[in-house]
Amino acid sequence: MNTLDKFDVAILGQLQADARLTNAELAQRVGLSAAPCWRRVRALEEAGFIKGYHAEIDRHKIGLGVLAFVRLDAVRTSGPLTLETEEAIRKIPEVVSCHYISGSGTFELQVVTRDLDSFAQLARHVLLNLPNVKDVHTSFSLGEIKASAALPLEHLLRQGTGNGYGR
Repeated sequence: MNTLDKFDVAILGQLQADARLTNAELAQRVGLSAAPCWRRVRALEEAGFIKGYHAEIDRHKIGLGVLAFVRLDAVRTSGPLTLETEEAIRKIPEVVSCHYISGSGTFELQVVTRDLDSFAQLARHVLLNLPNVKDVHTSFSLGEIKASAALPLEHLLRQGTGNGYGR
């Protein structure tokens, strides 16, 4: 499966909005019968377009009131040292995302904790002691304007027609 048609894109969009749809509901929403819809979903899964199904949990409801953006500066960016740092970061449950970045810094983390004291403990005892970390820079979220795991899909329908803005 190398290309996606309008039905595949519609399936991806519907499943991003509600992954708990039954196959019959999904098929009806995208304009297919149940069997072809089911086959397409399986093909999207097997091709890696759909990586999994997850529940979205409200972090505030489970007591994770602090969201911090943490930039880590590495001492050196050589292969083995970077891999060691990456592996250590993967083991920290409070780190919900990590990106290897360009520009100033080496890694950009999103970190959640209960409160500022919990974050301070994590920073002092874990983040500052990561292998190959020279410096830690933190910014705290003062409020979420938009938080979504849903990816834009419209570009898949207008490939070859420009960027679609201003139309």
